[in-house]
Amino acid sequence: MSCEGKAAERTACGNDMSKLRQANTVAHEKEGREIESMSELTAGKKRFVKRTLSGESPTILIGKGGVSEEVLKEVEKQLEKRKMVKVKLLGMAVKGGETKQIATRIAERTEASLVEVRGHTFMLYRRWKK
Repeated sequence: MSCEGKAAERTACGNDMSKLRQANTVAHEKEGREIESMSELTAGKKRFVKRTLSGESPTILIGKGGVSEEVLKEVEKQLEKRKMVKVKLLGMAVKGGETKQIATRIAERTEASLVEVRGHTFMLYRRWKK
């Protein structure tokens, strides 16, 4: 294959990528809100949150009562104040290793990004709303 052929191939691929980006942008605009999921959180931001919260104790403990409205309100309050929160599930709250499922559910309900799950502890991050 000649250089001209490769250049034409790259250009065609580049055009396809720009079409995909445009379609993705249109899809987000149709929703009318920005969704920041775990996959959309940059590696640098994940590193920053992990570094910041690694030495701290969890600020929210979830016990045998499970995830209640009061717990969600407290997570919301701390996310509004600090942008990030560290949560620990006590043994009574976890039934058979479902920490990641509980963390994902809390992240969805609070519109936060799940940064990391380690054992029974997880970290959430949410940008301040403008």
